[in-house]
Amino acid sequence: MATNSFFNPYPSYITNEHNLIEDLLVECMQITGHDVYYLPRTVRSDNEIDLIYGEDTLKEYRSAYPLEMYLENVTGMDGEGDFISKFGLEIRDELSLLVSRKRFNNEVKELIRPREGDLIYIPLIQNFFEITFVEHENDQAMFYTLGRGRAGNVFVYALKMKQFVFSNEIIHTGIDEVDNQIRDSYSRSRIYLTSGTGCYVSNEIVYQGTDLANSSVKAVVYTANTPGKYLDVIQVIGTFVSGTVTGNTSGAVWIANTYSEIPSMEYSFEDLVDNSNLKTESNEILDFSCQNPFVSS
Repeated sequence: MATNSFFNPYPSYITNEHNLIEDLLVECMQITGHDVYYLPRTVRSDNEIDLIYGEDTLKEYRSAYPLEMYLENVTGMDGEGDFISKFGLEIRDELSLLVSRKRFNNEVKELIRPREGDLIYIPLIQNFFEITFVEHENDQAMFYTLGRGRAGNVFVYALKMKQFVFSNEIIHTGIDEVDNQIRDSYSRSRIYLTSGTGCYVSNEIVYQGTDLANSSVKAVVYTANTPGKYLDVIQVIGTFVSGTVTGNTSGAVWIANTYSEIPSMEYSFEDLVDNSNLKTESNEILDFSCQNPFVSS
């Protein structure tokens, strides 16, 4: 038995019919889909990757690509939903998005396909989701319509995602809509100043050392209060010590006196971060002042 060579629906090459279906899919997603931002995880050197657990010691997201995607969860979120556990409120929302392979490759030229571990920011619900699995071989990919699908050449990718649990990952894409959404979730530190010149500006990088490129101590300004002689910073790399603190944008130079974490914070995402609350509560239970609390006397 053999299929008719004149009407073979599964040719080994790309036909005009394939391209027509793909163009129609792109148009359909642009009509019925949603505008989102795709945030690829910044590639880091091998010595910054935990080879045991297969993850970065500190994840960074430095770019965001606008894309249209089709939201499959039209009736609501999947997953376990919201519930109270022994660790407090947990929100385990999940959803699925479809993205055109053609549009993804045109916009995100640095990648072959969407990757697990990358983020999607959805302005509609003002939240971040982490990609847990990229599906390309199921009915959502239309099961090789007209035979197209061999060698990974599919029409769409189905992205399985869960709500992103923020843990001080660096998200600095240069797009205000994305960066400002997560800005208030960072743990903040305060640098106390003694004297200096100039005024720091919000969101600029401050550093210690001769120049920014060679500095191992840097941070992003959250708020600056030079009359009050203190500077609140986020995304801190290294430890600030007594010495000059230079603003990369403003050119302000002040002398730092002391540096400490801010004990009380107001979180805009109660479902994303509660590290400070856990630390405060644990200090009430465990006493390390005299000896190791886990070793019997």
